[in-house]
Amino acid sequence: MPADIKLKDPKDFKLVGKHAPRKDSADKINGKAVYTQDIHLPGMLTAVVAHPPRFGAKVKSFNASKAKAIKGVVEVVQIPNGVAVLAKDTWSAKKGRDALRIQWDESSAFKLGSEQIFARYHELAKQPGAVARKTGDADAAFAQAAKVMRASYDFPFLAHAAMEPLNCVVRLGKDECELWNGEQMQTGDQMAIAALLGIKVEQVKINMLYAGGSFGRRGSKDSDYTLEAVTIAQAIKGRAPVKMVWFREDDMKAGYYRPAFHHVIEAALDAQGRATAWRHRLVGQSILTGSPFAGMVQNGIDPVSVEGASNLPYAIPAIQVDLHTPSDIQVPVHWWRSVGSTHTAYSTETFIDELAVAAGQDPVAYRLDLLKNHPRHTGVLKLAADKAGWGTPLAPGENGDRRARGVAVHESFGSFVAEVAEITIKPDGSLRVDRVVCGVDCGIAINPDIIRAQVEGSIGYALSAALYGAITFKDGAVEQSNFHDYPPIRINEMPKVEVHLVASGEKPTGIGEPAVPPLAPALANAIAAATGKRLRDLPFKTEGLKA
Repeated sequence: MPADIKLKDPKDFKLVGKHAPRKDSADKINGKAVYTQDIHLPGMLTAVVAHPPRFGAKVKSFNASKAKAIKGVVEVVQIPNGVAVLAKDTWSAKKGRDALRIQWDESSAFKLGSEQIFARYHELAKQPGAVARKTGDADAAFAQAAKVMRASYDFPFLAHAAMEPLNCVVRLGKDECELWNGEQMQTGDQMAIAALLGIKVEQVKINMLYAGGSFGRRGSKDSDYTLEAVTIAQAIKGRAPVKMVWFREDDMKAGYYRPAFHHVIEAALDAQGRATAWRHRLVGQSILTGSPFAGMVQNGIDPVSVEGASNLPYAIPAIQVDLHTPSDIQVPVHWWRSVGSTHTAYSTETFIDELAVAAGQDPVAYRLDLLKNHPRHTGVLKLAADKAGWGTPLAPGENGDRRARGVAVHESFGSFVAEVAEITIKPDGSLRVDRVVCGVDCGIAINPDIIRAQVEGSIGYALSAALYGAITFKDGAVEQSNFHDYPPIRINEMPKVEVHLVASGEKPTGIGEPAVPPLAPALANAIAAATGKRLRDLPFKTEGLKA
């Protein structure tokens, strides 16, 4: 290999940075694209599983006589995490499951409600946790502070709620296993399935299909749903291929949520209103503990719990971040589109906005002053602010409307995104998001159209969570079941989205997730600008925004 390799000058690129239409778009529109639900193998049975109503519960006993009497039902088997009904078609399997009579052993089941969970978190936050970052002397700065500002935040569990619920087709053979599904973590699933069946990894074949959304759920760190499908096929001794199907209710209630978190942030201010110290405490479950990635947890710190907080970019002389990781909450948790930044961006970017207001400074100018050592943060922030017309008056709304802009900037997965949100609040307190302007730096833009599409989709996904997203518990049971009580936004709620790319020569980085974190804090900061009210918890509670 040559010692000195001369790279092509970007001005000579013929493909990079140019428009390139997707080759799969037509098939996805006309129905030719193949998803798991489209797979039909000879003799295949469809399996639907009755999962425990509470996490940690086990099957004590079950009566399948009524289920087996339903036309189309072929077999009923117990598996480690429930009872599976196998039938010749999906509807018959569902009817069979509905007819099951199951007694659950809930002696070790999780039985807390959401209020109890957060009460525990609030108590933990009163004491120091494991230190994730310590720069400067925060204690001394707080002791000398002219003023201390403090805010606390609660973030709920979130379901992934992809359009296609989980499913997987399995065919077992002699010393081999073949799967058909859309997923994100093929190697991990191969290894887990091989271990379960006692075969070699290369004897597990995965036929990769399209997935109707995932947002992290089909990249299961525990291989939970693929192992469930294989376990069902194993329970019938592989005598028929099995298509395991989850309904929306299964997808919503069976766990693997974005973990709930509680945050407390304090800032010490000097006599001129400048921040001299920042303390940030987080309380929430670890995603990586107990997973194949547990080795990344060091000194009690799960890095994905504190990402976006432990690497706060603002030039504040003293910063301390610590973490409590409760181990007695039995709710299965998982990464969710942009992982820890889903909550850390909200707390940090709304609190930095409060500091700007307290200092009597413009929120963009205040951030830029503290980001002088971070040119990529600065670049996207200036771009978004300029394209949004920051500092210029918004067009007036209808009589009684309050209109405002808010801003947030955040880095995740090596990409930098700033967003300016324009909102209208009606006299009755109802919120409309009119426009979101994004500045994006994800390195060299390979296909700008794909970047824009991912950012637009991220805005819609993040807006759903900000306005409506919450998985709640009552006596350990999940209260939500479908889109009527865990709604995504409707098309009339989608704002106009503008995506502007920083011309960058940096290495290409991720774009499927980084536009999610800034959306909610930008909205919250706009709401505060319009009403003077700070919304500290998600999803937004807009009842108090009436004029």
